[in-house]
Amino acid sequence: MKMAQIIDGKLISKKVKEDVAKEVASYKEKGINPTLAVVIVGDNPASRVYVNSKKKDCEECGMGSLEYAMPEDTTEEELLALVNELNNRDDVNGILVQLPLPKHINEDSIINAISPEKDVDAFHPQNVGRIMLGGAKFLPCTPAGVMELLDAYGIDPQGKDCVVIGRSNIVGKPMALLLLARNATVTVCHSKTQNLAEKVRNADIVVAAVGRANFVTADMVKEGAVVIDVGINRLENGKLCGDVEFEGVSKKASFITPVPGGVGPMTRAVLMKNTLATIK
Repeated sequence: MKMAQIIDGKLISKKVKEDVAKEVASYKEKGINPTLAVVIVGDNPASRVYVNSKKKDCEECGMGSLEYAMPEDTTEEELLALVNELNNRDDVNGILVQLPLPKHINEDSIINAISPEKDVDAFHPQNVGRIMLGGAKFLPCTPAGVMELLDAYGIDPQGKDCVVIGRSNIVGKPMALLLLARNATVTVCHSKTQNLAEKVRNADIVVAAVGRANFVTADMVKEGAVVIDVGINRLENGKLCGDVEFEGVSKKASFITPVPGGVGPMTRAVLMKNTLATIK
C-alpha cells in the first residue's frame, strides 16, 4: 500500500525564513532594522510558548523583536494606550497582540485599534476586507502558510474541489477565500453541515481546521486526496495530534501534513514575511 507523501512544514518554513533573513540583511545595509512588537497580557501558558517561539523566529531572521508582557489585570484602556504608542513608533514595523486576551478586555476593540499598516496578523477589518477583494498586503498567517505548502509541493488548487472544515475568522473563512482566489471550487463545512462526511469524501483537497482531535477519519477521505491538517490538540496522554486521524488517512491520501511539523511552522514563517511586508 502506497503511503501519502508527507508535506514537511519544517523544511519549507526553514526556506521561507532563509529568504526573509536575506531581505532583512539587505534592509539593514540601508539602515532599516525590521522590528516586530509582541504584546502578551496575563500568563496563559500556550500564549507564552507562542510568544517565545516568535522571538526565536525574529532572531533567526535577524529581525528586531520587542516584547511587552502585561499583567492579567491590565485594563482595556492601558492596553489601548500601548497599542496606540506602538502605532506611532517609527522603529516598530509590525504589531501583534497575542490572543486570547483576558475576559475583561474586548478583543475586537484591541484588533481594531492596531494600525492596518502594522497588523501582521491580518485581523483588522480593513485587512480582512482586502483579503476578500484581493490585493491584500498581509495574509492571515495560517491560511497563507497552507497556500505556501501547496505551492512548494506543486499542488495547484485551480479547478479542484476543496473542502474547508471550520469557519473561524482566523483560519476557516480566510482559507476558503485564498483557495477561491486560486480558482478552486470551495465548500465550507461546519458544525451545522448536513452529510459532512459525504461532502469531505468528494474533495480533492481537504483542509481540517475544526479543533477536534482525529475528527477526519480514513472513511471520510477519497483515494488520492490532499489532506492539510491545521488542528493542534493535546490528548489525555499529553501527546499532540491534529484534526485528522493520521495513521488511517495517510494510507489513502496522496499528500498529508503531520502534526506537529506541518502547518504550525509555516504560520510562524509567514508572520516573519508579513513583518517584512510592512516596510514595502
